[in-house]
Amino acid sequence: MLGGEYRHGLDAKNRIFIPSKLREELGQSFVVAKDIREKCLKVYSLSGWENYIAPLKEQKRKLSEKIMRFLHASMVQATPDSQGRIVLPQELVEYSEIEKNVVVVGCGGYAEIWAESAYDQMKNEVDIDEMISELEELGL
Repeated sequence: MLGGEYRHGLDAKNRIFIPSKLREELGQSFVVAKDIREKCLKVYSLSGWENYIAPLKEQKRKLSEKIMRFLHASMVQATPDSQGRIVLPQELVEYSEIEKNVVVVGCGGYAEIWAESAYDQMKNEVDIDEMISELEELGL
């Protein structure tokens, strides 16, 4: 299970450090792709990626192809170097609006990579009472 919040920097070669605790869960190679809902990146193990896109393959072709194209056009299968760093393609850096500081956060079955400023803003905007209310409506 992926968890924790890790703050690191993006170097001049667009490399970021992936913490060893996350690398152990993600495997030797993993997928980094754009998130559909937020300006962040999603990180999945190879099997986690297949599970994530499986429901998309069952949708109407027009929708499926559009989403698959969006996700796969810039995704990367990353393999960390000996220091635990991966290279993010420029398109992913620009999409997630990463400039220098990065937050890598474990989210259970996947991780996210955020520009630090966007992550901090998102965290500050979380309304705990609203979240509790939504969970209660779901019976959780």
